Amino acid sequence: MLRYLLPATLLAAFTATLPGRAQAQPEAPALPDQQLHIMAGFAAGGTSDLVARLIAEGVGNVSGRRVVVENRTGANGFLAAEAVVRSPPDGSMLFQCAMGTMTISSELPGMIMPIDPRKDLVPVANVALSSYGAVVRARGSYQDMADVLKAAKAKPNAVSYASAGIGTAQHLTGERLQRMASVQMLHVPYRGAAPAAMDVMAGRADFMVTNLGDVMGQIRGGELRLVALGDASMKSAFPKTPLLSDTVPGLEVVGWFGLCGSSNMPDPAIRAWAAAVEKALQDETLQKRLRENGLTPLYEGPAAFAERMEKDRQAWREVITAAKVRVD
Repeated sequence: MLRYLLPATLLAAFTATLPGRAQAQPEAPALPDQQLHIMAGFAAGGTSDLVARLIAEGVGNVSGRRVVVENRTGANGFLAAEAVVRSPPDGSMLFQCAMGTMTISSELPGMIMPIDPRKDLVPVANVALSSYGAVVRARGSYQDMADVLKAAKAKPNAVSYASAGIGTAQHLTGERLQRMASVQMLHVPYRGAAPAAMDVMAGRADFMVTNLGDVMGQIRGGELRLVALGDASMKSAFPKTPLLSDTVPGLEVVGWFGLCGSSNMPDPAIRAWAAAVEKALQDETLQKRLRENGLTPLYEGPAAFAERMEKDRQAWREVITAAKVRVD
């Protein structure tokens, strides 16, 4: 009996095409063996904390690992970020990073930060877009943004807008609004979105443009009237509400919440976390819970997330420079 021997390379190519002999795909790297943590820089109960806990639960469900959320408040989230930067470089601890902390604070003259988010942190995965909206007192005289701008044009600095503090997205959006609509309004900064919203409800401030997650309860309860959306991501939830850009062409604001790691975080750990977040966000229950709180589920991997950050830094830097905003 004659026997023919195929060359090894040809044999390998032939056998790979046989049924049941598909080439094995490389597995995603595993999450670090250490206890997994997400450090949240803001108080429990807020939108930032909510996102951290939802994604921790989601990653836990898909990985079979417990992910602990720890709140370390202060310095606009930077105390939590610093804890991550100073942690062992094994990728077991991430920072729940928000747009303001990552793209506004670093551009503000006078801002004192324990770390540099541009150098000390790396993007791991975006989790959700955070829609913004313009709200007024429900029982007040303003029915829409056109009413607000009409009053502002009639008497400079007579209309006031509240914010969560100097240099926040709420403040800077108000600065953009004034410049683009050619009006002058009075900025009233507060120590957080909650007290700002309370004064809008009480009539002590006329309106504010803020994260929808912070005022969804008041909108649903009839205490605040949503008169404009910052972008189209929540249009399906509020189909009758116009966009800010419908009144002020070109004016758009949308935030985000994601996960960042220390700059010395191992690449396999970055890829493992990103893969777990992507898989977690495919869960319909998680998606629903995010949307119920004014958030739009959106996975972006490290490269796309980094690109979003840099574009936002440039955009906010232009606003800060034009308005001559400084924190002391």
